[in-house]
Amino acid sequence: MKAAELFVKCLENEGVEYIFGIPGEENLEVMDALLDSKIKFITTRHEQGAAFMADVYGRLTGKAGVCLATLGPGATNLITGVADANMDHAPLVAIAGQASTHRLHKESHQVLDLAQLFQPISKYVSRLLEPEIIPEVVRKAFKLAQTAKSGACFIEFPENIADMDIDSEPLGVRVPVAPEPATDRVEAAAEIISAAKHPIILAGNGVIRNKATKELAEFAEKLNIPVTNTFMAKGVIPFKHPMALGTAGLQANDYISCGFNKADVIICVGFDLVEYHPYLWHPTRDRTLIHIDQLPAEVDAYYSAQVGVNGDIRHSLPRISAIAKPHKGDTMRPLRESLIEDMNHHKDDETVPMKPQKIIWDLRTAMANEDIAISDVGAHKMWMARMFRCEQPNTCIISNGFASMGIAVPGAIAAKLIYPEKKVVAVTGDAGFMMNSQEIETAIRLKLPLVILIWNDCGYGLIEWKQMSRFGRPSHVDFTNPDFVKYAESFGAKGYRINKGSELLPTLEKALADNTVSVIDCPVDYSENMKLTGRLGEMVCPI
Repeated sequence: MKAAELFVKCLENEGVEYIFGIPGEENLEVMDALLDSKIKFITTRHEQGAAFMADVYGRLTGKAGVCLATLGPGATNLITGVADANMDHAPLVAIAGQASTHRLHKESHQVLDLAQLFQPISKYVSRLLEPEIIPEVVRKAFKLAQTAKSGACFIEFPENIADMDIDSEPLGVRVPVAPEPATDRVEAAAEIISAAKHPIILAGNGVIRNKATKELAEFAEKLNIPVTNTFMAKGVIPFKHPMALGTAGLQANDYISCGFNKADVIICVGFDLVEYHPYLWHPTRDRTLIHIDQLPAEVDAYYSAQVGVNGDIRHSLPRISAIAKPHKGDTMRPLRESLIEDMNHHKDDETVPMKPQKIIWDLRTAMANEDIAISDVGAHKMWMARMFRCEQPNTCIISNGFASMGIAVPGAIAAKLIYPEKKVVAVTGDAGFMMNSQEIETAIRLKLPLVILIWNDCGYGLIEWKQMSRFGRPSHVDFTNPDFVKYAESFGAKGYRINKGSELLPTLEKALADNTVSVIDCPVDYSENMKLTGRLGEMVCPI
């Protein structure tokens, strides 16, 4: 068989369902081999969109999403999505065609050293210089992409190698088992927790990656310890859970900051430093930190854990709770009550442009608990993180490690492919939407019904928020937009424009019921950003 055929068999062996990408001259052999494969190739309109689809596929499934590009500009277009997956610890394998090995040693048309290019943003990179190494390289890429901490791997496939003959087979897939936590570390953590006066749990995305959400909820309930989650861990504990405090990371004097200020022991479970800078929630460096995760803690001056419990989180939490003393009282309950009051504040507001709080209220009302919102990056992300209530993990996907704009629309496509029975909404600003809006055609072609909710303010709202907070004046953040309704219709999608606040909820309900792509242009009043900043700055902690 040809090396390209062996390569595709190796991908099948890894359980690959989809490859997102764009065909090119230097991946012709692979593209032809895919015609005889059960793997579905999803032709996208831009390689960045393909990488984001693979990124979100990895987040939602725990299996490596796969994206494919040709050499040169095709490969460089993958970089943002690959970096996003790697920094956010989403399993992904990126593949790029390459020129023949006969011209890699010299200046040549579209040739870049792709292995060097992807090295800083990948866990592992490899160039296939011999067809015999294909089974080993593919197996290693998927193994590293999917094991702690998961991330991105890259394979470069020169066109002449892909055309060579080879007689080989894929390697067997073995899934490594996470280690058991050490008994002395479990006992040390339980001793500190038992002696704490005001402990608090900071739950990160690692809890979701390790499928330990049930264990976390039981741990918090049994020991009566409140839980706050990072942006990327929304839904890690149901918001209705009595110990749920909501989302941390607004980088302001929020209710959650009050909880950290009061805490004497902070229990970090599945927490990645990239999710929320420790200096923002532990500026005094005088609290006792417990690190519970598969791997040891990263080195950081503000994140010096007194005890590290390393191993399978699903086993660490119940073993600690079995010997730790439960805490009495509910000293942080007022924080949760204050946050809920804030969430409900504008639920009946019908003004246009719409308040962010009202948009989120209507979105949450229209969506079922198991439906999925994919949030883009921008001012709306801060509001979604803070006020969109989640009862289940992986129902609100927020990129907050690399935090790249443009992820929402391609991410929604991946989510709908994985979960065709669920409703999927891409929640995006007008800026982020225009970065990958071309993928609407991909969704239409694949007959994937989804909703794109655009928060329209004709500007880079989050940057203006930061500029106003720091300098009191904006700088070069304004732009104009096309007619989003006509734009949607030009793709064959449905377009809606919100003219009255009372229109959003019924429009969302109609769009979610439609069997097509729907784009909702919703004007947003981002003056609420500064009001929130001012309110939080003046806030007196309710505990």
